Amino acid sequence: MPKVKVNDINMYYEVYGEGFPLLMIRGLSSDVYRWPLRLIKELSKNFKVVLFDNRGAGRTDKPDIEYSIKAMADDTTGLMKRLNIEKAHVLGYSMGGSIAQEISLSYPEKVEKLILCSTGCGGPESIPASEEVREGLTSTREGLSDDELLRNWLPVYFPNKFIQNNPDEVEEYIRRSLLAPIPPYAYARQLQAVISFHSFERLKDIKSPTLVISGKEDILVPHENSILLAENIPGAKLTLLDNLGHGLFTPDPMLIAELIIDFLI
Repeated sequence: MPKVKVNDINMYYEVYGEGFPLLMIRGLSSDVYRWPLRLIKELSKNFKVVLFDNRGAGRTDKPDIEYSIKAMADDTTGLMKRLNIEKAHVLGYSMGGSIAQEISLSYPEKVEKLILCSTGCGGPESIPASEEVREGLTSTREGLSDDELLRNWLPVYFPNKFIQNNPDEVEEYIRRSLLAPIPPYAYARQLQAVISFHSFERLKDIKSPTLVISGKEDILVPHENSILLAENIPGAKLTLLDNLGHGLFTPDPMLIAELIIDFLI
């Protein structure tokens, strides 16, 4: 799949299927490899699915400059322009949910429907992860391999029961996640963008029909953040899922695909 020049970077993207466009935005340090193949295959039966790597991640350029959620929203709409997409459904996961919010606020004419997964509004109104989880998010990566880092983070992404009962799926998630590991400096740049994001006072201005999804066992972005989003975005629908953590898509991609399709069609 190709790259295109957008703003000051070359962005990597992939397109699957035909129909009305559905842009899917990944989270902190993540890239297109982490989307479950079954999820994309199912969604591409109904939509033109556009996947891409945010600045700093995957096969997109990683300039060592200050990043912001607004800049990544500008990247996304710039990609839309390069692909001749005037309007799309926009799904954002984790940090991608922050980017999706910013797109819907700064470029409302480009968003048909909005889906916010495992994300929040940032700022003092947000419900933080535990101190232990936050320390792990910002702690040094020195001395650990990418594989070790990812395995250490598995309990943050998935409930222990899923990890114990699905070793093959967990190993496949690790394998795909290690195909394009993020450099430490780029991780730090993305993390600072996440920390600086704050949308609470602007949520009332989101006009697109919105679905908010969260796993009840999310310990990174607790599901109370999704409740807060749904309460403050006009007309938003809220779906809270049992037995799912922050890694919302991997354990049951067909369930998530069904929720997405039912909302968008």
